[in-house]
Amino acid sequence: MDSIRHEKGKNMYDTLSLVSLLKTKKISHQELLAECMKSIGAQNEQLNALVHYDQTAYVAQLQQTDWQNLPFAGLPIPLKILGHVKKGWSASASSILFKDEKASMTSHFVHRLETLGFIPFGQTNAPEFGFKNVTDPQLYGVSKNPWHTAYSPGGSSGGAAAAVASGMFSIATASDGGGSIRIPASFSGLIGLKPSRGVMPVGPGDYRSWQGASVSFAMTRSMRDTETLFYLLRDKENQSPYQAPWAEWQHHQAAPHKKRKIGFFIDSPIGNRVSEDAKRVMKRTIDLLVQQGHEVEEVSYPIDGKALMQAYYRMNGADTAAMFESIEQQMGRPLTMKDMELMTWGIYQSGKRMRASQYVASLHVWDQAAVSMEAFFQDYDVLLSPSATTTAPKLATDLQSDAIREQLHAIQTLPFSQTEEVVYNMFEKSLHLTPYTQLANLTGQPAISLPMGVAENGLPLGVQLQSAKGREDLLFQLGYELENEGAFQFLHPTKQLEVTRS
Repeated sequence: MDSIRHEKGKNMYDTLSLVSLLKTKKISHQELLAECMKSIGAQNEQLNALVHYDQTAYVAQLQQTDWQNLPFAGLPIPLKILGHVKKGWSASASSILFKDEKASMTSHFVHRLETLGFIPFGQTNAPEFGFKNVTDPQLYGVSKNPWHTAYSPGGSSGGAAAAVASGMFSIATASDGGGSIRIPASFSGLIGLKPSRGVMPVGPGDYRSWQGASVSFAMTRSMRDTETLFYLLRDKENQSPYQAPWAEWQHHQAAPHKKRKIGFFIDSPIGNRVSEDAKRVMKRTIDLLVQQGHEVEEVSYPIDGKALMQAYYRMNGADTAAMFESIEQQMGRPLTMKDMELMTWGIYQSGKRMRASQYVASLHVWDQAAVSMEAFFQDYDVLLSPSATTTAPKLATDLQSDAIREQLHAIQTLPFSQTEEVVYNMFEKSLHLTPYTQLANLTGQPAISLPMGVAENGLPLGVQLQSAKGREDLLFQLGYELENEGAFQFLHPTKQLEVTRS
């Protein structure tokens, strides 16, 4: 019996390793599928990472695909239930309102994945409409963290993170509108890249997802998977209102080992406590970067963190109100609190009460933040921070309160100024966990979370690197250097997919 296994401590079975095995016929798709189904059968009932999967559909599409000549060779990839739609598959957005909705078309992002040789396999769990940094939709239930099932894998790409961290898949699609790739990457011990605004495929139909703040990519386990997927996926779409800066198309690879100037900060942008674990992981990262020859110095956070978050929540409210008003027209009836989760209802009602001038003013805050950050990157190559103030919260953690829930039930009766306060308070506890990630979404700059440590409680913690628009190459350079030092902390690196042949 010939077994193909991981070398201890090495992340051998990343996506590109599996592609190589498939193309050289050292394993077959049938064998890979059997191992995948075995892993799903052993783990998914507990983790609730996948909400749908269909191996028959995978096999049917595989038989119609010239996978041998495609970069990803027919490898299975689960799609995030939110936004990454495939014609005929569920388009629920984890919402009870759309629990029976089927996609009438395939998104450009998913289509691009298919042209590269990925074959969609199932859909991963996400919170309703992606508003949370944990994954617990009423429609599908709670997703759990493979590191410890009493904790959350994060959100909104929590199901994707659980599917990859557990070893069910080597990669899964994800999206990030305020940290929804980087947060679960930090909480689940993965690599999570949020690309620059305007470089990933968007549409059809939705070209301004959260006013360009939301960007699609994937959860990964190696820098080469991250970099390869990025350069194969990136695309210019003339119909998109957001276009990447020309620098993005010039920089294919940063000069290896070139000395970089890195600014770092540790304190929370909104002033809450940062755990000693997060500080310790940051110190370890800084020490490694200094050893690599980089210039690393402490800087002040360059933005008013609370004002930025207020502007972010205004966008959430306005976009949500527009979405639901369109749905009301299609359904021919007004929506009620019973049609959605209470958090979603609060965001919707606040958005309905916002004046157009207040919304435009919030976008000006975004623009000024982008100007400030581009000025920062004239002096520094990269900005380093924690990805989160602490590790993943327990599933039992109440991230709101009875008082806030009472206010949400009565939010229809409040003026806009008070609804804003309710929404901010509604998010406050969860924002205290993850205050670092939203900046890159609003400024359009790329950011990546790297799995750089494990806390005293045995859960992972990431650090975040951010660079100027179009300079993903700098993030890749530093990511490779840290990866080559053996600094990344994955769950059970010797227990990922094992393919056994008789």
